[in-house]
Amino acid sequence: MAPRCWHWWRWSAWSGLRPSPSRSTPTPGFCQKFSTQEKTPQICVVGSGPAGFYTAQHLLKHHTHAHVDIYEKQLVPFGLVRFGVAPDHPEVKNVINTFTQTARSDRCAFRGNVVVGRDVSVPELREAYHAVVLSYGAEDHQPLGIPGEELSGVVSARAFVGWYNGLPESQELAPDLSCDTAVILGQGNVALDVARILLTPPEHLEKTDITEAALGALRQSRVKTVWIVGRRGPLQVAFTIKELREMIQLPGTRPILDPSDFLGLQDRIKDVPRPRRRLTELLLRTATEKPGVEEAARQALASRAWGLRFFRSPQQVLPTPDGQRVAGIRLAVTSLEGVGESTRAVPTGDVEDLPCGLLLSSVGYKSRPIDPSVPFDPKLGIIPNTEGRVVNVPGLYCSGWVKRGPTGVITTTMTDSFLTSQALLEDLKAGLLPSGPRPGYVAIQALLSNRGVRPVSFSDWEKLDAEEVSRGQGTGKPREKLVDRREMLRLLGH
Repeated sequence: MAPRCWHWWRWSAWSGLRPSPSRSTPTPGFCQKFSTQEKTPQICVVGSGPAGFYTAQHLLKHHTHAHVDIYEKQLVPFGLVRFGVAPDHPEVKNVINTFTQTARSDRCAFRGNVVVGRDVSVPELREAYHAVVLSYGAEDHQPLGIPGEELSGVVSARAFVGWYNGLPESQELAPDLSCDTAVILGQGNVALDVARILLTPPEHLEKTDITEAALGALRQSRVKTVWIVGRRGPLQVAFTIKELREMIQLPGTRPILDPSDFLGLQDRIKDVPRPRRRLTELLLRTATEKPGVEEAARQALASRAWGLRFFRSPQQVLPTPDGQRVAGIRLAVTSLEGVGESTRAVPTGDVEDLPCGLLLSSVGYKSRPIDPSVPFDPKLGIIPNTEGRVVNVPGLYCSGWVKRGPTGVITTTMTDSFLTSQALLEDLKAGLLPSGPRPGYVAIQALLSNRGVRPVSFSDWEKLDAEEVSRGQGTGKPREKLVDRREMLRLLGH
């Protein structure tokens, strides 16, 4: 999920959360004229990933008196920037600097270790704040819905990513890497991240923020071949060219592509949008052109391989003779019907068995309903909304993946969150939100205290951050992530 638009990042970095003397006058527009009853709106954001932080950032910038509390169920902030972005993509994590600026604003507070929907309900938040924004993302994975999915050795890519990135609830995963072949179902950026981490020489990961436990397991790994399987063809892959290029250039590996999958593709890509055309051309060259002398020599020495299998749909997970573990995957051979974005994969009637000892499902993330009082569309996996306004619940908003579904990169979420924030501020200005003061966190703090919940502040996180950085210095890593909640609470004196 690597962001592309660096100019957006530069823009957000100087977003002015504490207005300087030269910018103390509000700019013309919807953020200019707020009545006296709107002077200090108390706003609550649920979720501290990109959607939550970008929503808070925009609110603070465009309303110079607004106060924003960001609630988070983890002890630490930043969501998928910390737990989703691959350890060998440190440049993508630079956005944490912008989020830290937001969290340090004297009009913003981070409230970690609070599970909304369990420790405090959404109606209780709505009672305490002028507006509530749900930005809690997509923390579940799409099931495959096929026989054998429950077998040992079948793992969601989401859990695997959480395991190597230090997500506390994924630390017991202990994936079995003693097999020769792994299969990944799905052809998006997450699938390529997982394949790359499985095949990267461990010494290349030693200076990243991958967890020590994951690095130790990867050092012992016997996985030599990774197949990345998709229902449709090369023109429909969901990964981007940057991730594909990284795979092609991965040290110690060689690509396996079937030239027959690319027949007639050269003529069909002339009219497709440029990013898709460039991506498909790179696939075509890799599949059909003879490598140069230097590249051929590199591939000849490669001890590991990865391949893309197209036109294959998972039908059944095949078990070992004792019925306990995965031994392979039965794939239905497909053909394409329709044109453009509506192209569908339909089974031809043929099947193919692909042996593997590890099966990773990377067919999408999924949001969960947070509270019975909040409408939720289980089919689309989103909160029904109009431009971020939750349908039929005034004063309740949503942003990010729970608003639009789990698609796009960090900059997509930024734009989306800014639009939700703008809608909220427009409603505030129009007098559509509760008038008069609201207690905000004071009321919620009393509820949490009575329920034995001890929130974690941003300064608490900065103590944990310093500890992680200190632990990483000994081995030349940017940090050694803390993965045990009890240890984190102990370090904070909770």
